[in-house]
Amino acid sequence: MGIKFIKISVVYFAIGVILGLYMSMVHDYALKGVHVHINLIGWASFALAGFVYHLFPSTSNNLYAKLHFWSSNIGLPMMMIALAVLILNGAQIATVFTAIGGVLVVFSIIMFAINVFLNLKAV
Repeated sequence: MGIKFIKISVVYFAIGVILGLYMSMVHDYALKGVHVHINLIGWASFALAGFVYHLFPSTSNNLYAKLHFWSSNIGLPMMMIALAVLILNGAQIATVFTAIGGVLVVFSIIMFAINVFLNLKAV
């Protein structure tokens, strides 16, 4: 699970940096919230989770890790795309998808926390 998280974090890193470059080039920073969340959750948090899963295998092969991976990787893109649509187009229906994605991301973090507390043991 650790390698999966590290690899997907690099994808989010590239997306976040490209979005940041685009905003800088066009001098329009309306999507800064999207940029920040992709970099903080997608790059930094996923990379750190990947290191935890890789360094502590007892945390990586269980239902909590799978729920963490899938709910975060469904929730984050859903939340970020919907937030971008809401900001750029004002489509209020996007609020619903932003909320659903956000709940999935929060759920994923709770799964990670439970996993760490239950399965990370001192040697």
